[in-house]
Amino acid sequence: MKKTQTPAKQFFPTDWPADGPIDLNVHDLPHASSTTEWWYMHSHIKAKGGRNLSLFASFFSKVIGYDKATKAPINAHSVIWGISDLDKKQYHTVSLVDKRAPKLGIERLERGEIVKDPFIKRAAIEMLKKGVVPHPDELLKADAEISTKKLSLKYDENTFKKLPDGSYALHLEHEELNISADLKFVPKKPPTRHGDNGVVRGVSAEDMFYYFIPKCEVTGKIKLKDEKLAIESATGWYDHEFGCHPDKKTEDLKRDVAWNWIAMQLDNGCELTAYDLTDLKTGEDCGSFIIMIDKAGKRHYSTKFKLKPVGETWVSTKTFTEYPTEWLLEAPEFGLKIQAAAAFPNQEFATIISKPAFWEGRMNMQGTMNGKKVSGPAYIERHGFIVSNNMKEFLKAVSKETLKSVNRILPLTFGQKKFEELVSAEGNKGFTDGLDKEAYAATFIKPIREITDRGGKSWRSYATVACCDVVGGNSQEAIDWLSLPELMHVGSLIVDDVQDRSDVRRGGPAAHKIYGEATAINSGTACYFFGQICIYEADIAVEKKAQIYNWYFETMRASHSGQAMDIYGLNYMMPKALKDDATAKLLAKRVLATHKLKSAAPASYLARIGGLLGDGTPEQIEGLGNYYEALGIAFQIIDDTLNIKGFKDQLKSHGEDITAGKITYPMAKAMAQLDKKDRKRLWEILSAQTTDLELIAEAVALLDKKKVIEQCEREAKNILEKAWRQLDPLVRDTMVKLNLRAFSWFVLERTY
Repeated sequence: MKKTQTPAKQFFPTDWPADGPIDLNVHDLPHASSTTEWWYMHSHIKAKGGRNLSLFASFFSKVIGYDKATKAPINAHSVIWGISDLDKKQYHTVSLVDKRAPKLGIERLERGEIVKDPFIKRAAIEMLKKGVVPHPDELLKADAEISTKKLSLKYDENTFKKLPDGSYALHLEHEELNISADLKFVPKKPPTRHGDNGVVRGVSAEDMFYYFIPKCEVTGKIKLKDEKLAIESATGWYDHEFGCHPDKKTEDLKRDVAWNWIAMQLDNGCELTAYDLTDLKTGEDCGSFIIMIDKAGKRHYSTKFKLKPVGETWVSTKTFTEYPTEWLLEAPEFGLKIQAAAAFPNQEFATIISKPAFWEGRMNMQGTMNGKKVSGPAYIERHGFIVSNNMKEFLKAVSKETLKSVNRILPLTFGQKKFEELVSAEGNKGFTDGLDKEAYAATFIKPIREITDRGGKSWRSYATVACCDVVGGNSQEAIDWLSLPELMHVGSLIVDDVQDRSDVRRGGPAAHKIYGEATAINSGTACYFFGQICIYEADIAVEKKAQIYNWYFETMRASHSGQAMDIYGLNYMMPKALKDDATAKLLAKRVLATHKLKSAAPASYLARIGGLLGDGTPEQIEGLGNYYEALGIAFQIIDDTLNIKGFKDQLKSHGEDITAGKITYPMAKAMAQLDKKDRKRLWEILSAQTTDLELIAEAVALLDKKKVIEQCEREAKNILEKAWRQLDPLVRDTMVKLNLRAFSWFVLERTY
């Protein structure tokens, strides 16, 4: 086991700790050389009344520029904190950022920092220009007060101070949430260096100094809503980190680094902390250390350890990021093998400080150290492992969870209880008696799963959870509602493919090409009824269920009405439309009516469900319904234009609508504007249902003559913008709202 360590031979600032014990009277204070500095503490608490809590808080200071006259650094400040209620499995978070955050955010976004997705970037700038940050972040009301003579941090009502007796006082408060904490941390072990004798690599490959006090006795009280909780016993932890040399060029520091960090307090009197940093672009290890502090307070370190996720994961419905909830820590030099499990999964901290969120929460550990059993509490932070950096990737993550939800509602293999539920209702054994379960799955369930399992865009599924969140609800409780929109949609796809004689769906053969038309029609129709399982299993008031049922059947009537009109088509109008200008102009209105029924009505319904599940006001629910109705219409208009644009871009598999002789929205708009000669020629090409590329190109040229595609795109934009302007003032500016706004542009500007 390594006992000592020689620091790397390189330049470090003069205000960093020298070798030997760390002087807290000096190094608890802000460091003039640092461009990034934070003070962090956490505690595991047993309160009177048998209540169990964990808490963390972090105060940040970051240089954002220098005064032109004095060259003095200009700092921005933020504070984040969270309380994990282990008994109620609730996570209460607060994030307060610098008053200048909107201006700073716009500047960084315009420089190409923070996010790369153009739609999210535009939505973020639009929101920041209002002078706000997306909730749950909030702006500090006043400038932070930081003393350079003693440790005293004041960020609005939140303070962290060093007391004369060497203890630390932490006060946290949020009036709107009605939560607060008053804690006193009394160190029981000396400060310890992390990393390479205190030196660690920061998230941008900068040099940082990191020390911590691994054991504190904690006293005080916590307020959670109506509960006033006096602490019975508690342990605490304190971290302080500072660095990032101001003489280094910013461009030299840019790296996409993620990390895992753990701090644990064992019941054998030892504490351990470990971190690993990973460059996401290269996979390079940017630094990994584990530190063990024995009962006597002595430091031991190693770089030979494994901290890896095992077992279960949890997916946030706010960010659709997947987080491990079970970990394995092995350190052979310490004889250590420990498994850690999350006290509860939903401990994601959403904040623009860490785009778009990170996971930091209470873990419970058990394992062995040198052959003896150990256990205890821990905190784990997982930061930066975000896979959805753009809208396409985000929707892929949504699709992945949607398939999981479908599998829970409609599994391919199932027991007797699920069999009864799928056929009729759990407990209704009479309808399954004598029924061949395997044959039932093969001929009834499998055709549906054939299409769902190929994956789709899943924006309809996202509508429900997003609208639940955007009105202040908890979408995590509605995760199984992801399957209802998908089943509704897939049912219509399966039946549509039979009606349209389509051969391909989602990159594979259409269901009826595999299972036959009769089976496909039956299974496709059944999709409309499996969504009912979501409704009757939901833990919501009967009145809400009744409202959802009423909306559902209204929507199904509307969408099937639209399908009827789509099948019937508009060819019957063409003889008159070729001669009569008024009839030609009516074509576009007819197409739009079909789009409203087929696509907009279901989208609007799904948004209303989300608003209702999130306890939105009637005005909010109506606004969300109208917005998604507009989104559904815009989506279909853009779909119609993409078919033609695909041909123009020499993607010769496109232009199928012309081959099908279908009056789509661009065709209808063209008919209203072309003179009668061109109108007649366009109809001749359409009615011929040709595959001749020259004729298809001629039809496209007739549309270009009146710039019809551009008109359709502008109209789709105007429809959506009008609905957004109505919704915008009804819902709070949040990260989810920002995503909805970004998605509206993604729909309008997508290329597939």
